[in-house]
Parts: sequence; C-alpha cells; structure tokens
Amino acid sequence: MGIVVGYVANPEGRAALQRAGEAAVRLGAPLVVVHSRRPGREADAEEAKQLEALHEEVRGRLSAAGLGHEVRDVPDSEDPADDLITAAEESGAALIVIGLRRRTPVGKLILGASAQRILLDAPCPVLAVKPED
Repeated sequence: MGIVVGYVANPEGRAALQRAGEAAVRLGAPLVVVHSRRPGREADAEEAKQLEALHEEVRGRLSAAGLGHEVRDVPDSEDPADDLITAAEESGAALIVIGLRRRTPVGKLILGASAQRILLDAPCPVLAVKPED
C-alpha cells in the first residue's frame, strides 16, 4: 500500500509533495507522484526539457530522502481527479494527498471541482494541505 500525491510545480503542489513524503516515511510506504497535464497541447522542445527537469528534481528529492517512488506523467489528462483516483486504485493506496489553494470568501463556499471529486470518490482517505504563508 502506497501513497498517491497530485503534483504541480506550484506552492500547493510542493506542500502536497512534502506532506506525502512525510507520510510515506511514517508508514514505510512507497510514493506515487501523479503529474497531470491538459490535453491537446503538445509541449515544445523547451517545455519538454523543463518538464523532464521537473520530474528529475522530484525523483532526486525522493531518492535523497530514501523513499521508494514512481513519477507518473499524464500528458493528455481529461480530469486530474480521475488520474489520482486511478493511481490510488491501481496501487492500492492507503492515502491520497492533494494541495489546496487559498480562496476568496465567496470561493470558500465552493470547493474546487477536482478536489471535491477526489474527496468524494477516492477509494482511501484523502489529506488536503495548504502551503504555508
């Protein structure tokens, strides 16, 4: 049983990766990092190079921490929530970790559609984290 984390190179994604790594250490579980990308947009050579550098950075951080891991790149993601739920089902995940961004007072009444779907449809517990100020 592993831990699945949704990762994007932003403060929310970094906070989720940090917490997922901490949980993986506590549980002695491998980590599945899922990076979803929008469909219909081919990365040019420079973007592809940046994306590979991002994945290598994540792999390096996890290896340095001694964590077993897999980085999954989903290039034509129709729904990031589906990507995380599928990864959790396939890996028999014990936990999914997602990052949440701060919202306006009105936005607080409505949770992001992907986050809500993950919380409702995940086959395991979900930890939602916010980046520190």
